[in-house]
Amino acid sequence: MKKSTKIKIWAYFMRLGNRCGCHQMESRSFKIKGWQFPICSRCTGILVGQILGVLIYILKFRIPIYISAIFLLIMFLDWYIQYKKIKESTNLRRFITGTLAGIAQIAILGEVIYFIFI
Repeated sequence: MKKSTKIKIWAYFMRLGNRCGCHQMESRSFKIKGWQFPICSRCTGILVGQILGVLIYILKFRIPIYISAIFLLIMFLDWYIQYKKIKESTNLRRFITGTLAGIAQIAILGEVIYFIFI
């Protein structure tokens, strides 16, 4: 594949990531072979977590609401500690806490849908 084609594809996904609301800071994004992910490591984790959350829900495994709240709190604390400049977060930590939060979002959404329709 030509380099110009690769650049056009990468630019398309970067615009898509921007439209999704991600800040896309290069220092907070994963890279593969020099190409920056279109979303930051935390957003990548949230997306992965949401996909895992759907799979967990399909397998009929239910995560208690209090566990989901803890998962969301963990991501918030990671963000808050970094925001207050207590300790800089790493991309791996952002990804892990984002993944937990994504799983929690789907678990809570699943419980709300279950409560409303069943």
